[in-house]
Amino acid sequence: MNRKAQAIVLFLVGVAVLRAGFTDLYLRYVKAGLRPLLLAAGVVLIAAAVATVWYERRPRDAGDADGGHAHREPRVSWLLVLPLFALILVAPPALGSYTAMHTGTALQRPWGFPDLPAGDPLPLNVADYAGRAVYDHGRSLEHRRVEITGFVALDGHGAPYLVRMALNCCAADAQPVKIGLTGRIPPVLQPDTWLQVIGTYTSERTKDPVGGGAIPYLEVSRSRPVPAPRDPYDESWNG
Repeated sequence: MNRKAQAIVLFLVGVAVLRAGFTDLYLRYVKAGLRPLLLAAGVVLIAAAVATVWYERRPRDAGDADGGHAHREPRVSWLLVLPLFALILVAPPALGSYTAMHTGTALQRPWGFPDLPAGDPLPLNVADYAGRAVYDHGRSLEHRRVEITGFVALDGHGAPYLVRMALNCCAADAQPVKIGLTGRIPPVLQPDTWLQVIGTYTSERTKDPVGGGAIPYLEVSRSRPVPAPRDPYDESWNG
């Protein structure tokens, strides 16, 4: 691929990165805190593309012209640009139930269990509830109603789980944290449906068939489907 083609590829990648950074699309790839770095990377790529074009178009002396003849590349090499157009035009889905049920729970012992604020029901994320239920044995959750949002995943027997994918940096390292659901569960649940549940702690737990990690349960008293959140990943997890 000649320099002109390289410049086009750099420019398109830069445009794709900036488009993702200026919209919520970037949340499908990296955590929210990395947005400034993503935007900076897009600017650098576009600047590199412009510099490459300028270098190719600048006047050259006779020695450069004699020694600068490039071999003609096959036109099929331009097919390398097609995936970039897909990156620009198509938004990838967030990781969902298939990944969750083929990956072991990433729940790890938290550094501590800060006092929970007042509220009824108390909003909690999946990782916070699961950590308190497993490693604090639910002591801070007793006699409290909690409200948790996640997407639905079903195991091979149709048992429902409420899941949130947790990440450290980007979607490539995302891992699921799972909560089993019991109690007043909707009779029909579709995988990847986002659900907001209200319920109470129960000591029931099971082992994840993938990896054997502990999965706590929540006794559901009420639930309702909700739209997918702006950020589908749970950044509060520090596993």
